[in-house]
Amino acid sequence: MVGAPTGLDSHLVLLVCRFDVPPADAGAFLARGRTALELLTAAPGCLGGDLGRAIEEPTRWVLQVRFASVDAYRRALSPFPVREHVVPLLAEALADEPATFETLVSGAGGAAVTHESLLA
Repeated sequence: MVGAPTGLDSHLVLLVCRFDVPPADAGAFLARGRTALELLTAAPGCLGGDLGRAIEEPTRWVLQVRFASVDAYRRALSPFPVREHVVPLLAEALADEPATFETLVSGAGGAAVTHESLLA
């Protein structure tokens, strides 16, 4: 089943940033991540997010945030408090892989919906 019509406003965006945080910095990183989530999830079009730590490797963390569209993602990053607090945090993410993804399949309640790619 194909989802919403094509266009920048119809594509869900997933921001996934991985971090390597020394144990001594974990408390401060948790506080910064919480602030980032509060600021980003307050933006119109933000669908929610999570900050987590790897069970197998506790120095590895992940921040993931979902947006209703590419435009919502871009707008969420533009307010001054976000540029002041969130952008510096995101700059510390591991840079060995992409961080922003288009959502191609969404699942909930045992059903999956396929979305057209912006790259197609």
